[in-house]
Amino acid sequence: MVANYLPEGVHITLHSENGFTGLAEAAEKGQENVDVINSGGGYVTYLPFGNFFGSEESFSIIRGGHVDATVLGAMEVDEHGNLANWIVPGKMVAGMGGAMDLVVGAKKVIIAMLHTQKGAHKILKECTLPYTALKVVDMIITEMGVMEITDKGIMLTELHPDYTLEDIKAATGCELIISPDLKPMEEE
Repeated sequence: MVANYLPEGVHITLHSENGFTGLAEAAEKGQENVDVINSGGGYVTYLPFGNFFGSEESFSIIRGGHVDATVLGAMEVDEHGNLANWIVPGKMVAGMGGAMDLVVGAKKVIIAMLHTQKGAHKILKECTLPYTALKVVDMIITEMGVMEITDKGIMLTELHPDYTLEDIKAATGCELIISPDLKPMEEE
């Protein structure tokens, strides 16, 4: 998904945890290659320097600290940077997947998620769901804004123009620190 939103001229190497580097945009309808999927099962494309390998090599890259940043979804994040993104008690799940490895192996953890789920807060004072990892989240990006995890809590650094400070505060289950340099969220 991230590859679809990179601006022109930005050159980074994207890694897919299921075993390749050089990940590019989602495949266009009718152009799908059944052998090229991302870790979420979506059809994608790859760059000319793309490299395919097995799970052992993929997780060696992740666990070895060779990933500068990871972008993940979450069920909950709290003001301490704790992450819950793998299980809802009482629901059947296949397992944690690579999230635990990614959040401890990457140098920066960015959470991209909806701000609320069916009206319920997802950004909280304390997570209520089982943790994936503790104190690992650096940044949260939602449809409402961009927030950074600091030693003092969650700091709102960008606010989407469609929302007010009151809107985002009401949709957040903990106190937000408002950056003195708060700016409008850029749409790309």
